[in-house]
Amino acid sequence: MVIVIHQSLSTQNALFYNEKKVEQKKATFFHSGNTPIINPFAGTKYDRLNILTEIEDRNSRVKQKALHISVNPTVSDLVKLGDSGIRIEIKNLMEHLDYGNQPYFVYKHADLDRTHFHIVSTRIDQQTGKKIRDNYEKEKVQRFIKSLEQKYELTKEQNREQTNLKFSAGSSNLKRNLESLFFQLNQLESITTKQLYNKSLEFFNVEIRRSGRAHVVFIVDGNGNPVRYPIRLSEFEERPKFYVSAKTEQELQIQKSVIDKFQMAQWARDLNRLIERNKQVDYQKKLKLRKKANGKQTRL
Repeated sequence: MVIVIHQSLSTQNALFYNEKKVEQKKATFFHSGNTPIINPFAGTKYDRLNILTEIEDRNSRVKQKALHISVNPTVSDLVKLGDSGIRIEIKNLMEHLDYGNQPYFVYKHADLDRTHFHIVSTRIDQQTGKKIRDNYEKEKVQRFIKSLEQKYELTKEQNREQTNLKFSAGSSNLKRNLESLFFQLNQLESITTKQLYNKSLEFFNVEIRRSGRAHVVFIVDGNGNPVRYPIRLSEFEERPKFYVSAKTEQELQIQKSVIDKFQMAQWARDLNRLIERNKQVDYQKKLKLRKKANGKQTRL
């Protein structure tokens, strides 16, 4: 089980991202909680958005009000918990993170190689109008995952099922997975320039290059050489925020200036969260090899 708290720029962005997936038949309405009406999915996406924004309007001081969480179970997790178990544990997760009384919406996605779930809510307390404290959220999430592993006797299969986020010539579902990457990077507030965005893409063997008046997306090797046929950026529904349109690109175009060290540190910290799981897998493998090698030296 992998649970990620996304740094969404706004509640509307987070909600409409999931609503768009439903419209495209790539996701379905799955669950809701603490809403003023019994079935909020019977209304429009604007009705659902209003439930959250009416709460957020009570506090104009907080800038980042969205709560956007993805729950990524393994195949065996889904078998053991089932849809009913997932609903129960999402409710428990919200309570564990102190959002138990907040209205929230859950969407079931099937647009990647695995089934996963997105939760959208607000960080503004609907009772007090104050921001709910988000201290140590990452640690709280890890404790919750451990409790699930013990409760349901889950194995750590996520290490074996982990998706390698670096794209290659053999990557499957390329277009959809690239859209997922673009979405994740678009949410990182610390990526404030086109230079930083392109540098982020390099970590995943992705490059965006100009082709005439348009742009195309390439998958490249370690030397920057294309390894498969490119895809026109216009074919993507979720696009990089610095390549939205020619007009926007011109407005956001920056000079080749030196990147501020603090800005780079912030960017690197946020980007690291996206590839942290892959690094952990590699580290565990290296650690086992090192212990094995040390054991042989001791016997000699």
